[in-house]
Amino acid sequence: MFNFEKLDVYAKAKSFNISVATFLEKNPSIDRSTKDQLKRAAFSIMLNIAEGSGRFTARDKKNFYVISRGSVFECVAILDFLKTTGQLDEVSFKQYYAWLEELSMMLFAMIKGLS
Repeated sequence: MFNFEKLDVYAKAKSFNISVATFLEKNPSIDRSTKDQLKRAAFSIMLNIAEGSGRFTARDKKNFYVISRGSVFECVAILDFLKTTGQLDEVSFKQYYAWLEELSMMLFAMIKGLS
């Protein structure tokens, strides 16, 4: 087992990524570029956690966790856009928002722990 597989933040990011992929599959009316951007941002959260966990120095780890947290913010902005344009309902938006808020806090704690 790799170290990142033991991290709660990785498991939550993976679940978020799967949920976003399912949402996008069920909503073919969302334009291709928005779908692509959300897919990549959600995937980036998970992948940067994994990559960061494999780095040897605190500085390197921190850099990947900062990038991962930036992707969390990117997802929030895209989901806000989808909600504002009526492509995502309020209930789903709030669920995704809470999920991302938790990921953001977990990543922030990891980043601070490496400072």
